[in-house]
Amino acid sequence: MEKLKRVISEVAYARTPSPLHFPLLPFLSLASSFYSFSLFIRRRLYDLGILSKQRLSVPVISVGNLTWGGNGKTPMAEFIALFFDKVGISPLILTRGYAGGDEARMLQGRLAGTSVKIGIGANRAATAASFLSEYGYVLQKCSQSSNAGKIGAVILDDGMQHWSLSRDLEIVMINGMAPWGNKSLLPRGPLREPLIALERADVAVIHHADLVSYEELRAIKLTIQEIKETVPIFLSKLRSFFFFNVKKADTKLPLQAVQDTIVLCVSAIGYANSFVQAIGKIGPKYVDRIDFSDHHFFLKKDIAMIKKRLTEMSDKFCAEPIIIVTEKDYYRDPDILKELNSYQVLVLCSALEIMPSDGITAENLEHMLKTMIDDRSTSTNDNKE
Repeated sequence: MEKLKRVISEVAYARTPSPLHFPLLPFLSLASSFYSFSLFIRRRLYDLGILSKQRLSVPVISVGNLTWGGNGKTPMAEFIALFFDKVGISPLILTRGYAGGDEARMLQGRLAGTSVKIGIGANRAATAASFLSEYGYVLQKCSQSSNAGKIGAVILDDGMQHWSLSRDLEIVMINGMAPWGNKSLLPRGPLREPLIALERADVAVIHHADLVSYEELRAIKLTIQEIKETVPIFLSKLRSFFFFNVKKADTKLPLQAVQDTIVLCVSAIGYANSFVQAIGKIGPKYVDRIDFSDHHFFLKKDIAMIKKRLTEMSDKFCAEPIIIVTEKDYYRDPDILKELNSYQVLVLCSALEIMPSDGITAENLEHMLKTMIDDRSTSTNDNKE
């Protein structure tokens, strides 16, 4: 299964198909046609009102994307949640808990001690209703003080294709390192929807913008603006802060701890290239990598393969390699990583940061969020009078 997923990913992001993949292309293209048809039918059912959208009592911000993983959706959801917490709004993040819920557990760990609540479940509307019933809700302006933990906003993590909930703001994340692939729909390509769906975006964010060239960023911006000229475009990156050791998760190690060392990056995330490049920028002497498909649970055979690679690296460099994983990999199954306890296993801790560009900064995004909350509060109060 891992090999098939890897081949499909190679097809999706290849500029021109490899002859080795030709036998697979007709099947992928047929599957994409069925997917496209089902997408069209589902969209029409919503447009005709046969399938209805539910509007929640509080503002809803959707953070989504047009392609599969590696777009920074969950880090952006965390960024927005922390902003709301800072200004006295208690937010609820709704996440599917897909494939074991590694992203949900990561959010719970990182946001512990804040007013942020995490709702997990495929039926986001039902999950939201449950939380709003339990904690209550309040519509308040950002300048007001917090209202005893009542929910003041909902953040849909991976929400762009979740059409059953109405949203007040649609944020679309785009992986700057691999924005559209071959521009085909799943599974022939990486697109969940055609590019024209960018028309629905209120905000576009090009993620990993620090790892691509100016020319590449410009090309992505032009594609977005050809579809929706007026949409504000932000740039973001993951800023690395520190490591922690899986044996002692409550301690922090500086990034310099891996400088001039031999490193093996092990990950099962949406786009491993960004992780490996981020580690490379810190300054290890040598970086090797083992990539698995997104959300993959490490198995005993995977641990054996990792140990074999580590032995090869140790023999080659006459030095003890350091294993580095992402937080998402750690939270998926912390115990399995302890089977590598004869080596040093570090977890890289990062957070999304908005990069200033063309006069657009993080403050502009925060202002949009604040205005949306204030407008919804004013509109609701006016309707009551």
